[in-house]
Parts: sequence; C-alpha cells; structure tokens
Amino acid sequence: MVTLPRLVLAAPGSNAGKTSIATGLIAALTAHGLTVSPHKVGPDYIDPGYHGLAAGRPGRNLDPWLVGEERIAPLFLHGARGADIAVVEGVMGLFDGATHPSVEPGFASTADVAGLLRAPVVLVVDAAAQGRSVAALVHGFATFDPGVRLGGVILNRVGTDRHESILRDALGAAGVPVLGAIRRLEQLHTPSRHLGLVPAAERSAEAVDTVHRLRRVVAEDVDLDAVLALARSAPPLGAQPWDPAAEVTAVAGRPRIAVAGGPAFTFGYAENAELLAAAGAVVVTVDPLRDEALPEGIAGLVIGGGFPEVYAAELSANESLRADVAALAARGAPVAAECAGLLYLARSLDGVPMCGVLDVAATMSPRLTLGYRAAVATSDSVLAPAGARVRGHEFHRTVAEPAAGPAAAWQWSATGPEGFTPGSVHASYLHLNWAGSPALAERFVAACAAARIPRELRHAHR
Repeated sequence: MVTLPRLVLAAPGSNAGKTSIATGLIAALTAHGLTVSPHKVGPDYIDPGYHGLAAGRPGRNLDPWLVGEERIAPLFLHGARGADIAVVEGVMGLFDGATHPSVEPGFASTADVAGLLRAPVVLVVDAAAQGRSVAALVHGFATFDPGVRLGGVILNRVGTDRHESILRDALGAAGVPVLGAIRRLEQLHTPSRHLGLVPAAERSAEAVDTVHRLRRVVAEDVDLDAVLALARSAPPLGAQPWDPAAEVTAVAGRPRIAVAGGPAFTFGYAENAELLAAAGAVVVTVDPLRDEALPEGIAGLVIGGGFPEVYAAELSANESLRADVAALAARGAPVAAECAGLLYLARSLDGVPMCGVLDVAATMSPRLTLGYRAAVATSDSVLAPAGARVRGHEFHRTVAEPAAGPAAAWQWSATGPEGFTPGSVHASYLHLNWAGSPALAERFVAACAAARIPRELRHAHR
C-alpha cells in the first residue's frame, strides 16, 4: 500500500481552463517547496509539456485505452516516485471517455482514471455565463456517479466581486466547497494552432513566462492549504510502481538507438525510451532541426510525433542530416517512425524535400484526423510481427499519398491498410505508448542489435 497525496482536476467539458489551472497549481505547489508529480489523463502530448515545465520533472500520461486499466496505478506510482503530491489533469468532460465499440461507456474517462487512482476530484467550472445555476451543474456532477468523490470546485473566468459572491453563496448552499475563484484574465491566454496549444518546448522563454504568470494567479486565488488537505485525504493505493525492467528481457549487445527530439518532434511518451533502455539499448537524442549528423555509432532510430509541418523548411534545409537518415535506413538499420516521423521520412512535405526513405508525398489537410484505434499488424516488421494487436491513437492534419505501402504497417478499419514497412523501416500515423505493448520495444532493440552495421559504414556517405 502506497500513501501519496493526490487529486484530479476535471471539468464539465473541454475549454473550461483545466490546463491553465493545472499548470498554475503545479507551479504554485512547487514554489511552496513541494515535489509535484504531474500527470495527464488521455493521449495528449502537449499539456504534459506545460506540466513538466511547471514541476521540473516530466509530465506523464495516464490512458487506459493505450496501456490497460491494470497499468494505470502502477504507471502513476512509477511517474510519481519521490514526489510529495501528484496533480492529475483530466481530459474533456469528467465522464467523457473512449467511444470505441469495444469498450463500455466512460472507459478511459477522467472519472475512470480517478477511480483507478482512488483520487478526489476538483471540478474546474467556467463560470463566465453562470450565476446560481452553477450549483445545479455541480450538484449533477457530484451525484451522477457515486464512485466519484467530488471534493471541491475551482471557479474560472469569474467577473466581478458580486459575481463571485453569487457563485459562492449558491455552491455553499449546495454543500460543495469552493477552493478558488479565478478572474477573467486575457493575459493568461496560451497560443494555439491546428492541433491545440503550442507546445511548451517550442515557446521556450515565452512558455516559462506563461507558467510563472499562471503560478502567481493560482497562488493568489486558490486556497492551496485546502487543496493540500483534500489531496492528503486520498486513501492508500494498493499497487506497486511499474518497472520497465520487469516488462522486457534485455538484449545483448547494447545497441545505440537515437530518438528524435527538439521543437519539431515534441510528441513522445517517457515510457517508450525507458523501455528501450530496459531492453538493453543505449538511448541518445538527435534534434533534426539543429544536428547536422546522426550520433556516432547508432544502430537504430526512433522518430516520434510533433509538428514537422511547421518546421518543414528548416528540416528540409538540414540536408546533411536528411542524407544521414536515408543512408542509415538504406544500410538496414531499424527505423520506427510515428506520424511526424512518417512525414520526415517521406519524399516531400508540402512540396519541400524530406528524407526520401518513403516514396510518399505528404500535405496539410483542412480535416483533423483524431481518435482511438484498435490495430493489427498486417506485416512482419522491426516493430511488430504480423498479427500483433495494439491500441493507439491518431492525431494529425496531414495526408500521406499513398496511405500505405505494398507491405502495410497496420489495419484498423474497413477503410484499408495504413503505414509502411519497407526493409528495416516501420512508419505509420499510429501513436503508441509502448507500456501497453512492451514487446514492441524488445523486438525493436533486438532488431537493432542484430543489424550489425559496421561502425565505419554508418557515416560513409560523408
């Protein structure tokens, strides 16, 4: 049994201000001298970046669809090692979960995760257009599911002192504690674009300034002592921390594997790199925007998600690294690419040259492709054997033409196969958290160890 103060920030729906308040709360508690472990319900990559900036440690995702309900508490405790308190930001509305036909309503919702963590919930309510009706709204959320413990409310976008008084009186009569009331502050707006907020890693100094402003507002307008008391009321959690070394068998040879990072490739789950290391790899990083060469001695490359469409010109201009990537793949080094990684391996992206590993032309699209996927591998590859089943998600506004190669990566609907597995390459739009399928990491490391690419050949094109 593990005792860890914790709480979940939820909302009636999207755009209530959860991310801003969660980030400000994490920063305020950190400034209070506490070590805060930040977490995010769902597959979202962007919000954890702000959480991590506020906490000074990685933000971690908790998604039952991607990893299974049985791993939520262990992954939570793994990410929260050494923390004094954990703050979990929810997704969408409190009871909104996966809509896939294979699961029950509410699965993978914020309420589902709060239950798995036995954590009290704080409801963030956008009060901008409400008065006494806020009490009816909160009452409904407090009583809808007896398994959810609603411990208090933070009111957001409150107008005047009079408005705040009306809201507090209504909620007081309903018996729900108000833990804070935050005024309408336009200066706290966080820039967005086609896939949501601009990632913290891209905004650098501006993102740091935003986190500082959110910290000041939350510290002034939220009762931190009451929040701490609520978090400390969470009961002991009967689980053991997740251990990547227990999920995989280490491969001999210690192959060096590069993982793409930097502003263009900010989407990735921390567990993926941890599983690579547990499977025997030496993990190094490469920034395709700034590094002119791949790290010396690598036997494989992982390119995750991000925004290559925003940086297409800069990525294309780094011709020496593009040539390195193409040469590495041509020599048989395993390459695993997700979404942005697929675009980077393509022949072109919005008309500018990319690495040319795949004979694919990718372009921006007005349509957002978003959703959970239950996929099956249609071909043997360096990542998965044919027939392997995984759960992932899609999140992009680009289109690849063609959508699949002769040996596709996955199939998840009647619309046809998706992705590419030429030679030692696996490229797809599907995002995966390997904690849900740890055999992927072990298979990829084994493929890298078996590639046996002579060191002197890895950069022979120069």
